[in-house]
Amino acid sequence: MNAFVCRILSVVVVGLTALTGQVLAQSPQQVLLTIDGSIAMRDGETGARFDAAMLDALPAYSFRTWTPWFNQAVTFSGPRLRDVLDAVAARGKTLHMVALNDYAVDVPFDDAARFGPLLARRIDGKVIGVREKGPLFLVYPFDDRPETRNEIFYARSIWQLSRITVR
Repeated sequence: MNAFVCRILSVVVVGLTALTGQVLAQSPQQVLLTIDGSIAMRDGETGARFDAAMLDALPAYSFRTWTPWFNQAVTFSGPRLRDVLDAVAARGKTLHMVALNDYAVDVPFDDAARFGPLLARRIDGKVIGVREKGPLFLVYPFDDRPETRNEIFYARSIWQLSRITVR
């Protein structure tokens, strides 16, 4: 009887683990992005960690736009912010974003659905290195959404993004 109970408990524990970590790898390689705060899907006690492969497994989108940081329009590619937030079942009002250099900005949660910004991993098809504003750059489709062409949205366009806290 004791062995039977242990087997049942093992099945229950494995099943619960599968339910709580459906989309997140248990041990990502080099972590590019950590998301914590008000999220339902976690890969550890503090939050969810994404490596390049996990981000690249999400649907990829591209748009070409002019930005104040480049001399010409460039093509940004990567997952939509909305898809990354959906992957961790995020719910909140504000996204507190922090860069590798500790620059921080608060972005309204609804920007993800309203404006369709990308967490760009590539510029003109090339993976973005840290020296080129990578590895992740939150960028809005400025040419497609003229209402985003202002200092408010430029300030929200954080590069070298490494952490998002959902509040």
